[in-house]
Amino acid sequence: MILKPITSEKAVKLVDLDNTLIFKVEKKETKETIKKEVEKIFNVKVDKVRTLIRQNKKYAYVKFAKANPAIDIATKLGMI
Repeated sequence: MILKPITSEKAVKLVDLDNTLIFKVEKKETKETIKKEVEKIFNVKVDKVRTLIRQNKKYAYVKFAKANPAIDIATKLGMI
């Protein structure tokens, strides 16, 4: 389950440079379930999912396909 998007300076920079959004997710989630959930919620194509566990919290770096700009999704979420 996706908990919330991360809106730090680094996250906003990744939106512009790498077409990537960062989400805080539950620790038990796998890359495949994160990918399916993001595709279902935002109706977009996900290219790649990377995960990071830091301080007992899990973050998902979701890279979108070129046809789906991450800035559009970030605008819908109110990040930008």
